[in-house]
Amino acid sequence: MIVMKFGGSSVANAERIRHVAEIIQTYKDELPAVVLSAMGDTTDHLLEAADMAVNGTVDIEKVEKLHFDTAKELEIEVPAIKELLDELKTLLTGISMLKELSKRSRDYLVSFGERMSVRMMAAYLTKLGTPAKFYDAWDIGMVSDSNYMAAELLDEVWDNIPKYLNDYKNGKQKEIPIITGFIAKDKHGTITTLGRGGSDLSATMIGSAMGAKEIQTWKDVDGIMTTDPRLVKDAKPVPEVTYEEAQELAIFGAQVLHPRSMIPCRKTGTPVRVKNSYNIKSEGTLIVEKHTGTVPAVTAITKVKNVTLIDIQSSRMLGAAGFLAHIFNQFLKWNISIDVIATSEVSVSLTVNTKADLSGLLEDLGRVAEVKATGDKAIITVICDASHSSAILAKAFDALNKEGINVQMISQGASKVNVSFLVDMAEADKTVQVVHAALF
Repeated sequence: MIVMKFGGSSVANAERIRHVAEIIQTYKDELPAVVLSAMGDTTDHLLEAADMAVNGTVDIEKVEKLHFDTAKELEIEVPAIKELLDELKTLLTGISMLKELSKRSRDYLVSFGERMSVRMMAAYLTKLGTPAKFYDAWDIGMVSDSNYMAAELLDEVWDNIPKYLNDYKNGKQKEIPIITGFIAKDKHGTITTLGRGGSDLSATMIGSAMGAKEIQTWKDVDGIMTTDPRLVKDAKPVPEVTYEEAQELAIFGAQVLHPRSMIPCRKTGTPVRVKNSYNIKSEGTLIVEKHTGTVPAVTAITKVKNVTLIDIQSSRMLGAAGFLAHIFNQFLKWNISIDVIATSEVSVSLTVNTKADLSGLLEDLGRVAEVKATGDKAIITVICDASHSSAILAKAFDALNKEGINVQMISQGASKVNVSFLVDMAEADKTVQVVHAALF
Protein backbone atom coordinates (compact mmCIF):
# COMPACT_ATOMS: atom_id res chain seq x y z
CA MET A 1 0.00 0.00 0.00
CA ILE A 2 1.13 3.56 -0.76
CA VAL A 3 -0.34 6.99 0.03
CA MET A 4 -0.43 9.63 -2.74
CA LYS A 5 -1.01 13.30 -1.89
CA PHE A 6 -1.90 15.93 -4.49
CA GLY A 7 -2.15 19.65 -3.72
CA GLY A 8 -4.67 22.15 -5.03
CA SER A 9 -2.74 23.10 -8.17
CA SER A 10 -2.62 19.42 -9.18
CA VAL A 11 -6.45 19.26 -9.25
CA ALA A 12 -7.11 22.87 -10.28
CA ASN A 13 -9.31 22.09 -13.30
CA ALA A 14 -10.61 19.29 -15.52
CA GLU A 15 -7.33 18.94 -17.42
CA ARG A 16 -5.31 18.56 -14.20
CA ILE A 17 -7.85 16.10 -12.73
CA ARG A 18 -7.54 13.94 -15.86
CA HIS A 19 -3.76 13.97 -15.49
CA VAL A 20 -3.86 13.06 -11.78
CA ALA A 21 -6.36 10.28 -12.52
CA GLU A 22 -3.87 8.83 -15.03
CA ILE A 23 -1.13 8.88 -12.38
CA ILE A 24 -3.39 7.15 -9.85
CA GLN A 25 -4.29 4.48 -12.42
CA THR A 26 -0.59 3.94 -13.16
CA TYR A 27 -0.04 3.05 -9.49
CA LYS A 28 -3.28 1.16 -8.84
CA ASP A 29 -1.50 -2.20 -8.43
CA GLU A 30 0.34 -0.72 -5.43
CA LEU A 31 -2.97 -0.07 -3.63
CA PRO A 32 -2.87 3.73 -3.44
CA ALA A 33 -4.84 5.71 -0.87
CA VAL A 34 -5.16 9.23 -2.26
CA VAL A 35 -5.25 12.48 -0.27
CA LEU A 36 -6.48 15.61 -2.08
CA SER A 37 -6.55 19.32 -1.39
CA ALA A 38 -9.29 21.66 -2.62
CA MET A 39 -9.40 22.48 -6.34
CA GLY A 40 -7.17 25.42 -7.32
CA ASP A 41 -8.31 28.69 -5.72
CA THR A 42 -11.41 27.21 -4.08
CA THR A 43 -10.29 27.99 -0.51
CA ASP A 44 -9.66 31.64 -1.46
CA HIS A 45 -13.07 31.81 -3.15
CA LEU A 46 -14.73 30.37 -0.03
CA LEU A 47 -13.10 32.96 2.22
CA GLU A 48 -14.09 35.68 -0.24
CA ALA A 49 -17.69 34.43 -0.08
CA ALA A 50 -17.50 34.56 3.73
CA ASP A 51 -16.37 38.20 3.64
CA MET A 52 -19.29 39.02 1.36
CA ALA A 53 -21.68 37.15 3.66
CA VAL A 54 -20.50 39.13 6.70
CA ASN A 55 -21.45 42.22 4.69
CA GLY A 56 -24.89 40.79 3.91
CA THR A 57 -24.45 39.18 0.46
CA VAL A 58 -24.67 35.41 -0.12
CA ASP A 59 -22.85 34.53 -3.37
CA ILE A 60 -21.21 31.20 -4.24
CA GLU A 61 -21.01 31.78 -8.00
CA LYS A 62 -17.21 31.35 -8.29
CA VAL A 63 -17.16 28.10 -6.30
CA GLU A 64 -20.28 26.75 -8.01
CA LYS A 65 -19.10 27.61 -11.53
CA LEU A 66 -15.67 25.96 -11.10
CA HIS A 67 -17.13 22.69 -9.85
CA PHE A 68 -20.11 22.52 -12.23
CA ASP A 69 -17.97 23.44 -15.25
CA THR A 70 -15.33 20.86 -14.26
CA ALA A 71 -17.92 18.11 -13.83
CA LYS A 72 -19.44 18.98 -17.20
CA GLU A 73 -16.04 18.90 -18.91
CA LEU A 74 -15.24 15.54 -17.29
CA GLU A 75 -18.69 14.31 -18.36
CA ILE A 76 -19.65 13.11 -14.89
CA GLU A 77 -22.67 13.56 -12.63
CA VAL A 78 -21.76 14.43 -9.04
CA PRO A 79 -24.99 14.96 -7.07
CA ALA A 80 -22.96 14.92 -3.83
CA ILE A 81 -21.33 18.21 -4.89
CA LYS A 82 -24.75 19.81 -5.46
CA GLU A 83 -25.73 18.74 -1.92
CA LEU A 84 -22.57 20.33 -0.50
CA LEU A 85 -23.17 23.57 -2.40
CA ASP A 86 -26.69 23.76 -0.93
CA GLU A 87 -25.19 23.19 2.53
CA LEU A 88 -22.59 25.89 1.84
CA LYS A 89 -25.30 28.37 0.85
CA THR A 90 -27.16 27.64 4.10
CA LEU A 91 -23.97 28.26 6.11
CA LEU A 92 -23.30 31.56 4.33
CA THR A 93 -26.90 32.64 4.94
CA GLY A 94 -26.33 32.05 8.65
CA ILE A 95 -23.10 34.05 8.54
CA SER A 96 -24.88 36.90 6.75
CA MET A 97 -27.56 36.99 9.47
CA LEU A 98 -25.02 36.97 12.32
CA LYS A 99 -22.67 39.31 10.41
CA GLU A 100 -19.63 37.56 11.88
CA LEU A 101 -17.32 34.67 11.06
CA SER A 102 -15.98 32.76 14.07
CA LYS A 103 -12.96 30.43 13.89
CA ARG A 104 -15.32 27.49 14.23
CA SER A 105 -17.50 28.69 11.34
CA ARG A 106 -14.41 29.41 9.25
CA ASP A 107 -13.21 25.81 9.61
CA TYR A 108 -16.64 24.53 8.58
CA LEU A 109 -16.61 26.91 5.61
CA VAL A 110 -13.19 26.00 4.17
CA SER A 111 -13.86 22.26 4.58
CA PHE A 112 -16.17 22.38 1.55
CA GLY A 113 -13.23 22.68 -0.84
CA GLU A 114 -11.61 19.37 0.10
CA ARG A 115 -14.98 17.63 0.39
CA MET A 116 -15.99 18.61 -3.16
CA SER A 117 -12.55 17.75 -4.55
CA VAL A 118 -12.62 14.11 -3.39
CA ARG A 119 -16.15 13.62 -4.67
CA MET A 120 -15.11 14.92 -8.09
CA MET A 121 -12.06 12.65 -8.32
CA ALA A 122 -13.86 9.52 -7.06
CA ALA A 123 -16.66 10.01 -9.59
CA TYR A 124 -14.21 10.55 -12.46
CA LEU A 125 -12.04 7.52 -11.61
CA THR A 126 -15.14 5.35 -11.34
CA LYS A 127 -16.30 6.59 -14.75
CA LEU A 128 -12.90 5.53 -16.18
CA GLY A 129 -13.45 2.01 -14.88
CA THR A 130 -11.24 2.35 -11.80
CA PRO A 131 -13.61 2.03 -8.82
CA ALA A 132 -13.00 4.72 -6.21
CA LYS A 133 -14.74 5.82 -3.03
CA PHE A 134 -14.60 9.26 -1.43
CA TYR A 135 -14.02 9.74 2.29
CA ASP A 136 -14.25 12.83 4.43
CA ALA A 137 -11.38 12.65 6.94
CA TRP A 138 -13.68 11.81 9.86
CA ASP A 139 -14.98 8.79 7.89
CA ILE A 140 -11.59 7.14 8.55
CA GLY A 141 -11.34 8.28 12.18
CA MET A 142 -9.41 11.56 11.91
CA VAL A 143 -10.20 13.11 15.30
CA SER A 144 -8.63 16.34 16.53
CA ASP A 145 -8.73 18.74 19.45
CA SER A 146 -10.98 21.82 19.25
CA ASN A 147 -8.26 24.36 18.46
CA TYR A 148 -10.04 25.73 15.39
CA MET A 149 -7.86 26.79 12.42
CA ALA A 150 -4.84 25.01 13.93
CA ALA A 151 -6.15 21.72 15.33
CA GLU A 152 -3.89 18.82 16.33
CA LEU A 153 -4.79 15.19 15.70
CA LEU A 154 -5.40 13.05 18.79
CA ASP A 155 -3.39 9.90 19.55
CA GLU A 156 -6.42 7.67 18.97
CA VAL A 157 -6.11 8.39 15.24
CA TRP A 158 -3.29 5.82 15.12
CA ASP A 159 -5.79 3.07 16.02
CA ASN A 160 -8.77 4.54 14.15
CA ILE A 161 -7.33 4.69 10.63
CA PRO A 162 -6.48 0.96 10.26
CA LYS A 163 -10.03 0.04 11.37
CA TYR A 164 -11.41 1.83 8.31
CA LEU A 165 -8.70 1.12 5.72
CA ASN A 166 -7.49 -2.42 6.55
CA ASP A 167 -10.11 -3.98 4.26
CA TYR A 168 -8.65 -2.02 1.36
CA LYS A 169 -5.07 -2.88 2.31
CA ASN A 170 -5.97 -6.56 2.64
CA GLY A 171 -7.73 -6.66 -0.73
CA LYS A 172 -11.30 -7.03 0.58
CA GLN A 173 -12.30 -3.57 -0.64
CA LYS A 174 -11.69 -2.83 -4.33
CA GLU A 175 -12.49 0.91 -4.44
CA ILE A 176 -9.49 3.25 -4.16
CA PRO A 177 -9.96 5.55 -1.12
CA ILE A 178 -9.97 9.24 -2.10
CA ILE A 179 -9.61 11.14 1.20
CA THR A 180 -9.82 14.80 2.17
CA GLY A 181 -6.67 16.40 3.52
CA PHE A 182 -6.45 19.32 5.95
CA ILE A 183 -9.66 18.63 7.91
CA ALA A 184 -10.90 16.52 10.82
CA LYS A 185 -13.63 16.57 13.49
CA ASP A 186 -13.27 17.13 17.21
CA LYS A 187 -14.86 14.99 19.94
CA HIS A 188 -18.10 16.98 19.63
CA GLY A 189 -18.41 16.23 15.92
CA THR A 190 -17.47 19.77 14.88
CA ILE A 191 -15.33 20.21 11.76
CA THR A 192 -11.78 21.48 12.35
CA THR A 193 -8.83 22.32 10.09
CA LEU A 194 -5.28 21.21 10.78
CA GLY A 195 -3.63 24.55 10.03
CA ARG A 196 -0.56 25.12 7.87
CA GLY A 197 0.64 21.99 6.11
CA GLY A 198 -2.57 20.21 7.11
CA SER A 199 -2.90 18.18 3.90
CA ASP A 200 0.69 16.98 4.21
CA LEU A 201 -0.01 15.96 7.81
CA SER A 202 -3.17 14.09 6.76
CA ALA A 203 -1.15 12.11 4.19
CA THR A 204 1.76 11.26 6.49
CA MET A 205 -0.61 10.33 9.33
CA ILE A 206 -2.56 7.92 7.10
CA GLY A 207 0.62 6.42 5.61
CA SER A 208 2.31 6.00 8.98
CA ALA A 209 -0.76 4.51 10.69
CA MET A 210 -1.25 2.04 7.82
CA GLY A 211 2.41 1.01 7.62
CA ALA A 212 2.49 2.13 3.97
CA LYS A 213 5.39 1.17 1.72
CA GLU A 214 5.88 4.90 1.12
CA ILE A 215 4.04 8.22 1.15
CA GLN A 216 4.22 10.15 -2.12
CA THR A 217 3.68 13.89 -2.29
CA TRP A 218 3.33 15.12 -5.85
CA LYS A 219 4.74 18.51 -6.92
CA ASP A 220 5.70 20.21 -10.19
CA VAL A 221 9.48 19.63 -9.91
CA ASP A 222 11.66 16.50 -9.86
CA GLY A 223 11.71 16.24 -6.07
CA ILE A 224 13.65 18.42 -3.64
CA MET A 225 16.16 20.56 -5.54
CA THR A 226 19.63 21.79 -4.51
CA THR A 227 18.07 25.27 -4.61
CA ASP A 228 15.16 27.12 -6.23
CA PRO A 229 15.41 26.26 -9.96
CA ARG A 230 13.85 29.63 -10.80
CA LEU A 231 16.99 31.25 -9.36
CA VAL A 232 19.62 28.74 -10.46
CA LYS A 233 19.00 27.00 -13.78
CA ASP A 234 21.46 24.18 -13.07
CA ALA A 235 19.83 23.29 -9.72
CA LYS A 236 19.63 19.50 -9.48
CA PRO A 237 17.28 17.06 -7.76
CA VAL A 238 18.50 15.70 -4.44
CA PRO A 239 18.11 11.87 -4.45
CA GLU A 240 17.78 11.48 -0.68
CA VAL A 241 17.39 13.60 2.46
CA THR A 242 16.71 12.74 6.09
CA TYR A 243 13.56 13.73 7.98
CA GLU A 244 15.68 16.23 9.92
CA GLU A 245 17.06 17.80 6.74
CA ALA A 246 13.59 17.96 5.20
CA GLN A 247 12.27 19.74 8.30
CA GLU A 248 15.08 22.30 8.20
CA LEU A 249 14.54 22.84 4.47
CA ALA A 250 10.85 23.53 5.06
CA ILE A 251 11.49 25.85 8.02
CA PHE A 252 13.97 27.90 6.01
CA GLY A 253 11.94 28.47 2.89
CA ALA A 254 11.92 25.35 0.69
CA GLN A 255 8.53 24.30 -0.67
CA VAL A 256 8.76 20.74 0.62
CA LEU A 257 6.57 19.09 3.25
CA HIS A 258 5.48 21.16 6.20
CA PRO A 259 7.78 20.47 9.21
CA ARG A 260 4.97 19.13 11.44
CA SER A 261 4.01 16.57 8.78
CA MET A 262 7.30 14.77 9.48
CA ILE A 263 6.21 13.83 13.02
CA PRO A 264 4.16 10.68 12.17
CA CYS A 265 6.85 9.45 9.74
CA ARG A 266 9.61 9.83 12.29
CA LYS A 267 7.60 7.75 14.74
CA THR A 268 7.30 4.80 12.34
CA GLY A 269 10.20 5.29 9.92
CA THR A 270 7.80 5.43 6.95
CA PRO A 271 9.63 6.85 3.91
CA VAL A 272 8.26 9.85 2.00
CA ARG A 273 8.94 10.42 -1.70
CA VAL A 274 8.58 13.83 -3.38
CA LYS A 275 7.53 13.19 -6.99
CA ASN A 276 6.95 15.28 -10.12
CA SER A 277 3.42 15.03 -11.51
CA TYR A 278 4.73 16.24 -14.91
CA ASN A 279 7.52 13.63 -15.02
CA ILE A 280 6.27 10.47 -13.32
CA LYS A 281 9.29 8.42 -14.45
CA SER A 282 11.59 10.57 -12.30
CA GLU A 283 12.56 8.84 -9.04
CA GLY A 284 12.09 12.07 -7.12
CA THR A 285 13.55 12.60 -3.64
CA LEU A 286 13.28 9.99 -0.89
CA ILE A 287 12.98 11.26 2.70
CA VAL A 288 14.23 8.72 5.26
CA GLU A 289 15.42 8.49 8.86
CA LYS A 290 19.13 8.15 7.98
CA HIS A 291 21.13 8.38 4.77
CA THR A 292 21.48 4.97 3.15
CA GLY A 293 24.80 5.82 1.47
CA THR A 294 27.53 8.41 1.84
CA VAL A 295 26.34 11.51 3.67
CA PRO A 296 26.66 14.46 1.25
CA ALA A 297 28.65 17.44 2.51
CA VAL A 298 26.01 19.85 1.18
CA THR A 299 22.40 18.97 0.41
CA ALA A 300 20.63 22.20 -0.54
CA ILE A 301 20.51 25.98 -0.17
CA THR A 302 17.37 27.94 0.75
CA LYS A 303 16.40 31.51 1.47
CA VAL A 304 13.80 33.36 3.55
CA LYS A 305 13.13 36.99 2.66
CA ASN A 306 11.37 39.76 4.60
CA VAL A 307 13.29 39.24 7.82
CA THR A 308 14.05 41.80 10.53
CA LEU A 309 17.32 41.72 12.49
CA ILE A 310 17.05 42.70 16.17
CA ASP A 311 20.29 43.54 18.01
CA ILE A 312 19.98 43.61 21.83
CA GLN A 313 22.88 44.76 24.02
CA SER A 314 23.08 45.49 27.75
CA SER A 315 26.38 45.95 29.58
CA ARG A 316 24.29 46.44 32.74
CA MET A 317 23.47 42.73 32.61
CA LEU A 318 27.14 41.61 32.53
CA GLY A 319 27.40 38.57 34.75
CA ALA A 320 23.75 38.84 35.76
CA ALA A 321 21.75 35.63 35.82
CA GLY A 322 18.60 35.52 33.76
CA PHE A 323 19.50 37.97 30.97
CA LEU A 324 18.51 35.57 28.19
CA ALA A 325 15.49 34.37 30.14
CA HIS A 326 14.26 37.94 30.40
CA ILE A 327 14.80 38.52 26.66
CA PHE A 328 12.96 35.36 25.61
CA ASN A 329 10.09 36.02 28.01
CA GLN A 330 9.37 39.24 26.12
CA PHE A 331 9.10 37.31 22.85
CA LEU A 332 6.75 34.86 24.56
CA LYS A 333 4.65 37.71 25.94
CA TRP A 334 4.18 39.22 22.46
CA ASN A 335 3.82 35.82 20.73
CA ILE A 336 6.69 36.50 18.30
CA SER A 337 8.78 33.54 17.15
CA ILE A 338 12.52 33.72 16.52
CA ASP A 339 14.14 32.28 13.38
CA VAL A 340 17.91 32.30 14.01
CA ILE A 341 19.95 33.58 16.93
CA ALA A 342 23.55 34.41 17.91
CA THR A 343 24.51 35.33 21.50
CA SER A 344 27.27 36.51 23.82
CA GLU A 345 27.08 37.25 27.54
CA VAL A 346 25.60 40.74 27.14
CA SER A 347 24.33 40.82 23.56
CA VAL A 348 21.88 38.90 21.43
CA SER A 349 21.27 39.14 17.69
CA LEU A 350 18.22 37.40 16.31
CA THR A 351 15.81 37.48 13.41
CA VAL A 352 12.02 37.57 13.22
CA ASN A 353 9.43 37.73 10.45
CA THR A 354 9.03 41.33 9.28
CA LYS A 355 5.22 40.96 9.20
CA ALA A 356 5.10 40.77 12.99
CA ASP A 357 4.15 43.96 14.90
CA LEU A 358 7.31 44.63 16.92
CA SER A 359 6.37 47.93 18.60
CA GLY A 360 5.34 46.48 21.99
CA LEU A 361 8.24 44.01 22.04
CA LEU A 362 10.85 46.66 21.27
CA GLU A 363 9.45 48.96 23.93
CA ASP A 364 9.68 46.21 26.60
CA LEU A 365 13.19 45.19 25.53
CA GLY A 366 14.28 48.83 25.57
CA ARG A 367 13.73 48.98 29.33
CA VAL A 368 16.72 46.68 30.01
CA ALA A 369 18.90 47.00 26.92
CA GLU A 370 19.86 49.00 23.87
CA VAL A 371 17.76 47.66 21.01
CA LYS A 372 18.09 48.16 17.29
CA ALA A 373 15.73 46.66 14.68
CA THR A 374 16.75 46.59 11.01
CA GLY A 375 14.42 45.34 8.29
CA ASP A 376 14.89 44.19 4.68
CA LYS A 377 17.12 41.23 5.55
CA ALA A 378 17.17 37.64 4.28
CA ILE A 379 18.26 34.35 5.82
CA ILE A 380 20.34 32.07 3.58
CA THR A 381 20.52 28.50 4.90
CA VAL A 382 22.92 25.79 3.80
CA ILE A 383 21.59 22.32 4.65
CA CYS A 384 24.75 20.33 5.15
CA ASP A 385 26.79 17.96 7.26
CA ALA A 386 27.86 20.50 9.87
CA SER A 387 30.89 18.38 10.83
CA HIS A 388 32.40 19.86 7.65
CA SER A 389 31.15 23.39 8.35
CA SER A 390 34.59 25.02 8.34
CA ALA A 391 35.37 23.81 4.82
CA ILE A 392 31.85 24.60 3.60
CA LEU A 393 31.86 28.12 5.03
CA ALA A 394 35.39 28.78 3.73
CA LYS A 395 34.23 28.06 0.17
CA ALA A 396 30.98 29.97 0.53
CA PHE A 397 32.47 33.03 2.23
CA ASP A 398 35.41 33.22 -0.17
CA ALA A 399 32.94 33.34 -3.07
CA LEU A 400 30.78 35.96 -1.31
CA ASN A 401 33.84 38.09 -0.52
CA LYS A 402 34.81 38.14 -4.20
CA GLU A 403 31.31 39.39 -5.03
CA GLY A 404 31.41 42.04 -2.30
CA ILE A 405 28.47 40.52 -0.38
CA ASN A 406 28.68 41.16 3.36
CA VAL A 407 27.36 38.58 5.85
CA GLN A 408 25.86 40.29 8.92
CA MET A 409 25.19 37.33 11.21
CA ILE A 410 25.85 33.60 11.29
CA SER A 411 24.21 30.77 13.24
CA GLN A 412 24.77 27.02 13.24
CA GLY A 413 21.67 25.02 14.10
CA ALA A 414 21.68 22.68 17.09
CA SER A 415 20.47 19.93 14.74
CA LYS A 416 23.93 19.95 13.10
CA VAL A 417 22.39 19.85 9.63
CA ASN A 418 22.28 23.56 8.81
CA VAL A 419 24.28 26.77 8.86
CA SER A 420 22.36 30.04 8.38
CA PHE A 421 23.60 33.54 7.70
CA LEU A 422 22.04 36.94 7.19
CA VAL A 423 22.41 39.30 4.21
CA ASP A 424 20.58 42.32 2.87
CA MET A 425 17.36 41.26 1.15
CA ALA A 426 18.39 43.03 -2.06
CA GLU A 427 21.35 40.63 -2.27
CA ALA A 428 19.45 37.44 -1.34
CA ASP A 429 18.97 36.01 -4.83
CA LYS A 430 22.54 36.75 -5.86
CA THR A 431 23.82 35.22 -2.60
CA VAL A 432 22.00 31.97 -3.32
CA GLN A 433 23.44 31.89 -6.85
CA VAL A 434 27.00 32.60 -5.65
CA VAL A 435 26.89 30.05 -2.80
CA HIS A 436 25.31 27.38 -5.01
CA ALA A 437 28.04 27.85 -7.63
CA ALA A 438 30.72 27.60 -4.94
CA LEU A 439 29.34 24.51 -3.18
CA PHE A 440 27.96 22.52 -6.12
